[in-house]
Amino acid sequence: MKLDGAMLRKMIICGANKLVENKERINALNVFPVPDGDTGTNMTMTVLAAAKEVASLDADDTFLVSKAAASGALRGGRGNSGVIFSQFFRGFSKGLEGVDAIGTRELAAAFDKASQLAYKAVMRPQEGTILTVGRHMAEVSRSIAKETNDIELFAKKVIEEGRIILAQTPEMLPVLKQAGVVDSGGEGLVVFLEGAMEGVYATNPQIVEESKGGGTVDITDFSVFDVINPEDITFGYCTEFFIHTTTFSDGDKNTFVAYMESMGDSVAIVSDDEIVKVHVHTDNPGAVMEYAMKHYGPLDAIKIDNMRLQHAALDGTSEPAGDKKPIGVLAIASGVGFKEIFADLGADYVIEGGQTMNPSAEDIALGIKKVHADSVIVLPNNKNIILAAGQAVDLCEDGVKVSIIETKTMPQGIACMMNYLPENDTESNLEEMKAGMAEVTTGSITLAVRDTEIEDQVVKQGDYIGILEGKIVSSNQELATTAKELINAMMGAAKNCDILTIFAGVDAKEDNTTFIEEYIAENYADCEASSIDSGQGVYEYIFSLE
Repeated sequence: MKLDGAMLRKMIICGANKLVENKERINALNVFPVPDGDTGTNMTMTVLAAAKEVASLDADDTFLVSKAAASGALRGGRGNSGVIFSQFFRGFSKGLEGVDAIGTRELAAAFDKASQLAYKAVMRPQEGTILTVGRHMAEVSRSIAKETNDIELFAKKVIEEGRIILAQTPEMLPVLKQAGVVDSGGEGLVVFLEGAMEGVYATNPQIVEESKGGGTVDITDFSVFDVINPEDITFGYCTEFFIHTTTFSDGDKNTFVAYMESMGDSVAIVSDDEIVKVHVHTDNPGAVMEYAMKHYGPLDAIKIDNMRLQHAALDGTSEPAGDKKPIGVLAIASGVGFKEIFADLGADYVIEGGQTMNPSAEDIALGIKKVHADSVIVLPNNKNIILAAGQAVDLCEDGVKVSIIETKTMPQGIACMMNYLPENDTESNLEEMKAGMAEVTTGSITLAVRDTEIEDQVVKQGDYIGILEGKIVSSNQELATTAKELINAMMGAAKNCDILTIFAGVDAKEDNTTFIEEYIAENYADCEASSIDSGQGVYEYIFSLE
């Protein structure tokens, strides 16, 4: 048996469905205990984009099917894991160029090309990750292909080798061993391949976008909220998602509705014994989802539509008007306060995104287009968005120069904007913006969403954790203790300790903010402290020290 284009289409769809079914299990393998975009979610959204592309393709040519999957994954790639996953698709497609029917040798060659391109996507590849798992399977596939022409036997042995190397990832990455888990990206890759092989004999498989096993909700017709006059749009993002929970009481619903109504309008919440469906129009979908996940349970079937862009596209005004400016800035930010800060400092376009909501490469490419400049500087402001920003460059129109400053935090992005001068050329701005970023130290406080042991810190679910430049330096049940320990660590690590800006999140309490300001005044009198409402929901506080 050899694989043709029709079989390959079914395999990609079934592989995507398998990832959807295992998404939360893969998310649970994430080591760092903060709510984030999560590997399972990002890989799922990436592969669903690939599956939709092949499902809509009106051709059974093997290479065209693989090319369509690569194109969909490229545009839908989210988070570091999703972007790396998309490069596996891209390499796999390149390996099939000119191939009509896929045998074991052709599969081995495509696997090899997939691994090569995935490694190239990462500036500093780390072993013990999805890259290692993919490379090992590519290496063994060459020898297995020499032993057999049986596709099923070949795939079974390659996937078995994938499971073997996946089990060894904790020995390659100490942080995995300490947490007692395997690499989540590697798990996602193996799960996809397992599902793909199940698709060989599938009959007309359909894309499943929601995890199986959840309850059904059919009480309210949400479509009524989508028929809106654009002049009446007060809040721009139509946001829908499921919450998986078995403990959502009437009191919880009342509290949640009150919060949602403070964040937007057109609120609808319906539930059964296992699932809650949420609909809201808001300007801050990230904060809404972060709040829901933090207080009620894991999310699923997330759908966010920019209604203003949708209506602009319908009435023909989606293209930016006027001549292009010489230079502009695209920033990615979560929370109304942060978005306003970037706009006030001169960012030409701000995409909603960040922790828990990583924009896709296509989202970022659209934002670059909206800047409408010959040269665009992109500020990702989150380490899990940097690779997607790089991938977006391939989707941009010819002639646009795109420069990415690898900002990993919102304060780093703000520091860049403080040094941005639109009258200067790109190179001068890049130099000054990077210099400003280097002067900032970032800290943050959030609640741990899972038990873990990481970097010699034992963290319990529900603990307040203090994070300094991506490293946990404090874990405590008391926010005040965590705040003091984090601030002391920041002061000890910072180059400059002149100004401390406290960005309060949506869950921050005024008494806690006052305590932090007073602690700084009493213990670091030479440091000027001020607080700003950030409007984001993952972190109770983000600190910027410069």
